[in-house]
Amino acid sequence: MNTKTIQTTACVLTAGIFLSSCEGLSPEANAALFGGLSGIGAGSIASAAGASGHESAVIGLATGAVVAATVYIVSKRKATERQRQVAEARARNAAAQLEAKRQRDLAANRAKKSKARYIAVDTVKDSNSTGSKSVMIFDTKSQEIVGNNVYDVKDAPAKGTVAKFDTYSAEYVGTGA
Repeated sequence: MNTKTIQTTACVLTAGIFLSSCEGLSPEANAALFGGLSGIGAGSIASAAGASGHESAVIGLATGAVVAATVYIVSKRKATERQRQVAEARARNAAAQLEAKRQRDLAANRAKKSKARYIAVDTVKDSNSTGSKSVMIFDTKSQEIVGNNVYDVKDAPAKGTVAKFDTYSAEYVGTGA
């Protein structure tokens, strides 16, 4: 392996670790910063693994775009007690509906659809809300809200699609109704 490539990759990854607590940045600044760093890191790693210059650039650009899009739409903060209560009630309702639909589909011999481990459910907005929706994550296995974070999203994903919220990939269910 090329020593310069290894050093560059190590520097990029180290900078990413040090910059990972940039909560004060706007969503646009987070998107630019982390999308750029992730793209550089992915391109460098691909190059070190033997990819051509063109392939490394494509890998870096694609990775940067995905990371930038994920960071841009999600802003995280602590949930209020009211937000947590509303989200938990809505999530339990949505999880029960999803399970009933899954059981009906299995009984009708329709194609099996795997059960989502995490679902994203709308909660009430408060005075600190900045996006069009405030969303919390619910674990369908433990039947509990995950952590105490609320995610303000610029635009809500389409119902039934899987979206990335922090470290969770969750199926968006809206209000669960």
